[in-house]
Amino acid sequence: MTPEDAGALDVLESSLQSLGFTCTRLPFSEPGTPDVMNLFAKWGDGRPHLCFAGHTDVVPVGDVDAWSVDPFAAEIRDGLLIGRGATDMKGAIAAFVSAVSRFQEVRPKALNGAISFLITGDEEGPAINGTKKMLSWLQGQGDQIDHCLVGEPTNPAVLGDMVKIGRRGSLNTVIRVDGVQGHVAYPHLARNPVPPLLAMLSELTARPLDEGNDHFQASNLEVTSVDVGNMATNVIPAQATARLNIRFNNEQTGEDLARWIEQTCRQKISGSDFKVSIESDKTGDAFVTEPGAFSDLITKAVKAKYGKAPELSTSGGTSDARFIKDYCPVAEFGLIGATMHKVDECVAVSDIRDLSDIYFDILDGYFAV
Repeated sequence: MTPEDAGALDVLESSLQSLGFTCTRLPFSEPGTPDVMNLFAKWGDGRPHLCFAGHTDVVPVGDVDAWSVDPFAAEIRDGLLIGRGATDMKGAIAAFVSAVSRFQEVRPKALNGAISFLITGDEEGPAINGTKKMLSWLQGQGDQIDHCLVGEPTNPAVLGDMVKIGRRGSLNTVIRVDGVQGHVAYPHLARNPVPPLLAMLSELTARPLDEGNDHFQASNLEVTSVDVGNMATNVIPAQATARLNIRFNNEQTGEDLARWIEQTCRQKISGSDFKVSIESDKTGDAFVTEPGAFSDLITKAVKAKYGKAPELSTSGGTSDARFIKDYCPVAEFGLIGATMHKVDECVAVSDIRDLSDIYFDILDGYFAV
């Protein structure tokens, strides 16, 4: 679990070294954040340079007694590999290693460039000492990635359903209104911060942010928490706090949304004795990799396997693709995400094999002479 590695990178590094990859461990730290171990591995040289990106860290198991197996035993039952990280996203990493191994056997002279693995142990955590710093390190080495494929579980129900070519941005905001605590029977001696906070939230949630576009659904603002920390029935609280999250498309910027929230909240208490503080944190910008040769290559590989083209989507949450898009075109394609982060997370063994076949076709097409 983030940020502990527990030997996952050792297994991967050993496999890649046996395939001729040069492996570099990249430990990163920052005051106030957990230390993280990462791995960059590369086979070949020059360009084009195709990178496979992912993470070996996982989320907590939750109620361990609710699992039908040891969450870290990786048991196979009735054709299902059950374990934490099976689908998000160790299964995809294994599939790509398998695809590279097969590619080396079938096309021993076909590599006219480089294949690399950019693997972090910090994707499910703060995402501070992982992919972002690895990319900066890689740039400092003068190494340029031409395209990146991220192995996140992109498929909603069936393998081959969906390729992610972008992601919405995310903005977290905390709004705190300060009033004056007092007895509910003497409201003139207090200032209740709840009504002005509710007025702020009412105006913020009433505004449609946009209608979406060809690549993105409409942006949405969600109130995730409202709290006064007051257990008494006869006390007017001194403070009231709300938390918001906005998932926004490329019609918006995090900076513009933060300014709009700030202005709306301050206007609501203008001329009053209330005080308001607003803190906004953008965890990622909206981006889209325009459909083209790279997405066509992935689509062709999926269609060859299943006879139908996948949907090119920007739905879902954030991923480390939000950092990679600043360095090269990036797309995401992996396993089925229906059980990720759940008890008894699992993936069909046949899906891992099929995904390996698709990754092989992507490699074969990418490095075709």
